[in-house]
Formats: sequence, C-alpha cells, structure tokens
Amino acid sequence: MKKPSIYLPQEGLKAFLAVILFAGLAHGLYKGVQDNYLAEIVKINEFERGIVEFFRELPGLMLVFILAWMYRFSETKVFKIGTAVTLVGLLGLLAMGSAKWMVILFMVIYSLGEHIVMPIKSSMSLYFAKEESGGASLGMTSAISHGGNIIGYVIVSVLFIVLSKLGLGTNTVTGFKAIFAFAALLMVLATILSLTMKDQGRTVNRSRLYIRKKYTKYYMLEIFYGARKQIFMTFAPYVLILVYGADTSVIAMLLAVCALFGMLLSPAIGYIVDRIGYKIVMVTDTLILVVVCFFYGFAHRLFPMHIAFIVVCVNFVLDSIISLASMATNVYVRDLSESREELTATLSTGISVNHLISILIALLGGWIWQAVGIEILFSLSAVLGIINSIFAATIKKPQTLEGMLRSGGIAGAKSPQT
Repeated sequence: MKKPSIYLPQEGLKAFLAVILFAGLAHGLYKGVQDNYLAEIVKINEFERGIVEFFRELPGLMLVFILAWMYRFSETKVFKIGTAVTLVGLLGLLAMGSAKWMVILFMVIYSLGEHIVMPIKSSMSLYFAKEESGGASLGMTSAISHGGNIIGYVIVSVLFIVLSKLGLGTNTVTGFKAIFAFAALLMVLATILSLTMKDQGRTVNRSRLYIRKKYTKYYMLEIFYGARKQIFMTFAPYVLILVYGADTSVIAMLLAVCALFGMLLSPAIGYIVDRIGYKIVMVTDTLILVVVCFFYGFAHRLFPMHIAFIVVCVNFVLDSIISLASMATNVYVRDLSESREELTATLSTGISVNHLISILIALLGGWIWQAVGIEILFSLSAVLGIINSIFAATIKKPQTLEGMLRSGGIAGAKSPQT
C-alpha cells in the first residue's frame, strides 16, 4: 500500500526540494573547511573568530529590513535571489585572495544569501505540506539538506586525507580552493534550478518589524536560543582545532556524522513535534544542552587529553542533534499565525531578533575565551539554555480558532494541540 504523501500537489515542489539538496551539498563543502581555513590559512585567533562571526551574522540581524526592501516580490523570487547571492559569496572566496578583510567580505555575502533563504525555506516547506504534516514537512526539508551536507563533508574529509597521504600538506591553500570551486559549481546548479520555478504571483507584504504581543514568548525563545546556538556554532569547532589540534579531515568527518544524525532524526523529530507538542520538545532540548555544555567546557579538566578529545567530539555531535528541535518554534508560530504573510513576517522578525543577541555573543564569547577560558564560555551557554527552558515551559497552547483562519498561503490549519 502506497504511503500517503505529506505534501499537497503543488507546482514547483520538486524544483524546491532539488534546490535544497544542491544547496545542502554546497554548504557541506563550504562548512567542512570554513573553520580550518580561517585558523590555518587566514590565521584567525579565538578572539578574532568572534569578530568574524559578528560580521558574518549581520545579515541575519538586518534580515527583516532586507526582506522589507523586497516586499513587492513573491516568496519564490526571494528564494531565487537568496540562492544567487550565496553563489556570489562562494565565487568570491574562490577567486579572491586570503586577506582577512576579503575573506570576511565574501563570508558575509554568502551569509546574506543563506539568511535570505532561511525564513522563506521554512515558510515554503509549510506551504507545500498538508494541514496535519507541518512538522513532518519541515523535518523532511531538513533531512534533504542534511543529506547533501553529509556528502559534502565526506568529500572534504576524503580529499584532505588523500592530500595528507600524498605528503602534499593539509594546511596549504590548494585543497581549500578546490573545495570552494566544487561548492560554487553546485550552487550554480542550484541557482539554475531555482530559476525554473515559476513565479506564483503571490506578493507577500512584509512589515519592517512585525511585533505582536501574542508572539512575545516566541521572540524571547529566539533570543536565548540564538545566544546559546551562537556559542556552539562559532566556538565549538575552534575548540577542537585550537585546543585539541583537530585537522580539516577530522572536523569535516565530525560534521558528516552530525549531518547523518540530522538526516535520520529530523523526520522523527518533526513527527514528535506534531504528536507530543512543541512545548515538551523545547523544554527537553535545552535540559540536555546543560549536560553537553558541561562536558564541552570541562572535559580537559576531568580527563586525559586523548579521552577529553573523544568526550568533546561526542558532545559536538549531541549538540547538533538537540539543535534539530528548533523546528518546534516554527510550528508554534504557525499555530499562532492567521495567514501565510503573517507567518513569513514573524519568522523573519524572529531571525533578526535571534541574530541581535547572536552578534553580541560572538564578540563577547571570543573575549571570554581569551580572558577567562572555555569553561566560563560554555557555562554561560548552559545558563542561557536553562533560561530558554523556563520560557518554553510557560508556553500556553493555542485554544482559539486563530490557527484555523489562515488564508490561502498556509497549507491548511492545524487544530490546537491537546
């Protein structure tokens, strides 16, 4: 018996999923070398890493204004623009030199494209989904992206292992440039595929700052999630590189393992969100985070370095798994929203709120590491996670018919959780 589809029969679905796959492949290649490239080629230290992240996250902070500038465009067109901008960033990293300011510039351009696509990807995933399958659709989109990431990471790991075996060195610019070239080629394909998607003619009006009282807890969740996420995203790989001496092949393989778990577990977590509710998922996520932060910050104090390295690698993977639960907040917002326009505007504002704290944490985190050590840095992440859990525990599930009044754009309305 054929398993029922989680998607509505919408035009453009296959092209959308294909773009997600190719962009995932390119991102896997790019992310697989990013931190080692910064540390080994560009010579960025722990404090400067926070500065790099400050600039890299600026597009996320400005996202609500960037999307407001494109308010006359349909979501499909914005999706195309974001994909193309990401391509420009990769081409710049490939073609230009390794001067710090130049690398940061094209990392920011890459990040701009990535952030433009981010809320649109979530909104379009929900748009294509049947009314009872919002979480499953988000999970499937995440799984496809992670599948692409896995292949990209494995390619990076294998390439740098081969370079090492051939005695060509893994800290030379050649290997990194080869990866940037391959990633750029994949983004060319993704851009072409996105251009085949027909403009559906739907114009989404995006407020410059869509602030509504009913979304207050969502905004607070984004603040604390953004802060704790930023610490791990920015500094966890750098801890492995600078403290434990992990080379590019090791980092890429760890990222591949993270992506593999993401691909396998994203649909399951999406299903769990649909079945037991986003509130329980949010609370559980951040309670596990406390344990992860403790071992990441203190493993080198508790164990010999070779054991501590293994412990930190395990916690690196665990953090990537629990971060998948962030999709629960998107479903929470969908239950509160009354239209597709409101959903997209709220998600966009949420990302900007998230990034406001992220850029501050990036700067502060680098200083904390350099001044007092990684123990305090990851203890701070644990505290932020606890506060995030407290806010999630206060969520009241929608009891009105608001979520059932969405017009046209959202794939039906899901009844309030029980």
